[in-house]
Amino acid sequence: MTSGLHHITAITRKIQANVDFYVGFLGLRLVKRTAGFEDAQQLHLFYGDGAASPGSLVTFLAWEDGSLGRVGHGAPSEISFAIAPEAIGFWLTRALQFNVKLSGPAQEFGEPVLRLADPDGIIVKLVGVEETSPWIWWKGGGISETDAIRGLRGATILSEKPVETAEFLIRHMGLRFGPKEGNIQRLVSDAQDIVDVRDAHGFWTAAPGAGTIDHIAFRASDKAHVEAAHAALRAEGDGEMNMHDRHYFYSLYVREPGGTLIELASDGPGFTTDETVETLGTRLFIPKHFNADHDALRVMLPQFGLPGEERVIYRDLPFVHRIHMPERWDGSTLVLLHGTGANETSMLPFGRKVAPNAMLIGIRGRSTDEGYPRFFRRFDQVTFDQKEIFSETEAFVAFVEELAPAYGVDPSRTAFVGYSNGGNMIGAVMQLHPTLIRKAVLLRSMNVLEEKPVVDLSGTQVLSLSATDDFYGPLTPELENRLRAAGAEVAAKKLDANHGLGREDEEIVRNWLAEKGV
Repeated sequence: MTSGLHHITAITRKIQANVDFYVGFLGLRLVKRTAGFEDAQQLHLFYGDGAASPGSLVTFLAWEDGSLGRVGHGAPSEISFAIAPEAIGFWLTRALQFNVKLSGPAQEFGEPVLRLADPDGIIVKLVGVEETSPWIWWKGGGISETDAIRGLRGATILSEKPVETAEFLIRHMGLRFGPKEGNIQRLVSDAQDIVDVRDAHGFWTAAPGAGTIDHIAFRASDKAHVEAAHAALRAEGDGEMNMHDRHYFYSLYVREPGGTLIELASDGPGFTTDETVETLGTRLFIPKHFNADHDALRVMLPQFGLPGEERVIYRDLPFVHRIHMPERWDGSTLVLLHGTGANETSMLPFGRKVAPNAMLIGIRGRSTDEGYPRFFRRFDQVTFDQKEIFSETEAFVAFVEELAPAYGVDPSRTAFVGYSNGGNMIGAVMQLHPTLIRKAVLLRSMNVLEEKPVVDLSGTQVLSLSATDDFYGPLTPELENRLRAAGAEVAAKKLDANHGLGREDEEIVRNWLAEKGV
């Protein structure tokens, strides 16, 4: 079996900051961008050396604006990269120049170590190593070959069962005992990389989330070796396992006795199965086993820019939001509000179908009701928290007023599209703040305000689409009539449909937006 590390996978909540650190600061190459193999709505980025060599790879799952995890026993706690010992000074200076949090240099196991913190707080160690596995310098990284990162040095695992953890990795992952310092037992491989098993008695348990390392992957020469390891583990009864074809490698997943997720990944087929070495990391791939609309999935994945490329600089506004820019922006904008249980990405595919050249801004409701994101709470199907409606519409006004200075949004070429609870929110905003929204699309919506404000909506244009087979269909006219009475121009249509959205909705909304100049 090929010895050593294949890759290390961690979780980030801000993909642009992650790219800026691992590509822009560390000088690694982005070698692959895909949707997640388990969740196609999750971006998965792979960084490595110039040829995406096994043993050079660190990968990140994007939990954009997701909850933070916790480092603890039963998970890895640090990633380390190998550099030349004499490059420590270069990296110390570079970290200071880039204002990267650091500690050291210090000596660990006789090696100079510089500890850094990435934007999510993950500890990244740069370790001066005399001998490393063969690696391919990435000249596009902006770091000289003498100072550049040469591959993975290793990882640290926190374990309440350090002896069992170490024995498992030796028995199944091709490692052997190395030196021990204090409560850390070093394991080494033939490929010159290491795993430090740290006795974590008294630590809290790890919790998955942003800012944590998900798993460590070790190398196998091919699929046959992965399957042989699976058979050996089954014979010993070493826990639950599963195997997957990850297109670029074949993988076995198992938890070691201390709880850390361990992967065994084959060296092949490799990352050049769908890109050449020269073009690695330039295209976004959706795994073929997902039957969903791949174009829709691409719209839901976060966008980012490599160093020197255009990117959206996100601002800290009252609502969590996601922006999707088209290839050719025509200056128009759609602000999209989701229904109950969805999030800021859910309406983006609909938005892209009805407005191919618009900037899309999806918003996440801030109220968590019955375990689901909403824009305000409900007490039953038709009764809503009036106090929260007032407070959340105030926050929404503040959000919208910041869109022009933050992202260059032209209010005259902006439309607001809301589905279900999101449409209810837009209807409430128009009644409580009549000058804010001039073009609105309400999909399967109803009135939620108990009082009836006296407002002037002259000049406001509204498209309302209800459905015959929908509990809320008979409730939609009240909202439409309120808006008409206030002076809004309301185009209302009842479709032979249910509460869900379909192609007829898309066609009607697309035509209406074009007619209104959005």
